[in-house]
Amino acid sequence: MKRIGVLLTSEPGGGAYQYTQTILDAVLALPRDNYSIVAAYSDRLWIDKLGDRVDRLELGNSRWNRALNRAWHMTHLPVAAWRRSAAHLDTNIRALIAERADLWVCPNHDRYAFRAPLPTLGTVHDLMHRYEPSFPEVSEDGEFARREFHFGETCRWANGVLVDSSLGKQQLRESYGIEEGRVFVLPFIPPRYIFEYTDASDARFESRYFVPRKFFFYPAQFYRHKNHRGLVEAISLMREQYPDVRLVLVGSKERNGFADVMSLVKEKGLEEHVLFMGYVPDADIPGFYKRARALVMPTFFGPTNIPPLEAFALGCPVATSRIYGIPDQLGDAALLFDPRSVNEIRDCLVRLWTDDALCAEFAERGREHSRRWGPEQFAARFREIVARLV
Repeated sequence: MKRIGVLLTSEPGGGAYQYTQTILDAVLALPRDNYSIVAAYSDRLWIDKLGDRVDRLELGNSRWNRALNRAWHMTHLPVAAWRRSAAHLDTNIRALIAERADLWVCPNHDRYAFRAPLPTLGTVHDLMHRYEPSFPEVSEDGEFARREFHFGETCRWANGVLVDSSLGKQQLRESYGIEEGRVFVLPFIPPRYIFEYTDASDARFESRYFVPRKFFFYPAQFYRHKNHRGLVEAISLMREQYPDVRLVLVGSKERNGFADVMSLVKEKGLEEHVLFMGYVPDADIPGFYKRARALVMPTFFGPTNIPPLEAFALGCPVATSRIYGIPDQLGDAALLFDPRSVNEIRDCLVRLWTDDALCAEFAERGREHSRRWGPEQFAARFREIVARLV
């Protein structure tokens, strides 16, 4: 009997939380005649998701551990020295070691993937701080150095590292020299809330939101790399011929690109054409996909992304960026464009806005893509990876 631990350190809400939930589901699907499970959590909201046959470990946030962490960063001690002392000094690491797990799965870019003397499976979702450093959200205010340190040390110390794609694996090996046999490709799937949307959820959506009869949809935080600006420019061009075009945007208004996007909307006179919905709970997101003409995602980041997979599962056509690993991820199930070309984005929008048969075709292609790679296949691949490492 092997013992598998999973670290649940992400806070509710956001992509990291949803990915952690997906990994937790795969851990809980491991055959219990071969594996026992222990879940270490930092937020008690995780407890309800664990079930009965899981051992539980609550991680503390003591003043001592916080002070210890600050002291370690200020002294710039090497990770090797920290790993030697952590078992004696950090109460959380002592507790993790005491569980005697054969492997700890770290889905949330957890520092425990390298700072604790534990067998770990780390995660690196993307290296865009290296490949797209012009965007301030991955390069300014020390963010580049933080990411470089974290990913480099994860590659140095973790027993294995999860990536989203073959390109993600290639980029990780090029960047940090990690051995090929320690990098495992586990492609994304839609988060659980996509599959939990019901008729009752739909009725709740109708009571909460007013959306146009026909609209494009883009759920994304207003970071500059999300390229809302390019999408708004394309809507502006399209409006000249199609004045009924509408775009619905979902995401917090506190990110670094929101003011710029709002200013552009006013400059172009698009206040009636671009609707800002603000923050929307995850449980309500499927309602937008089910009503949208298409998801349009002009991002500059990869290697791959999750929103197109959400749209596929719900029968929403997709148009997105032709960059990095996205063409391999989506195949012929989506329209692809150069995110730097406003004209290409506009042309895709026009095709989807005006051609019902095309939308129906891409909706069905997306559903078929979703059937080929979903929770069952994800869990099976995860089980293979765990078996390799333990």
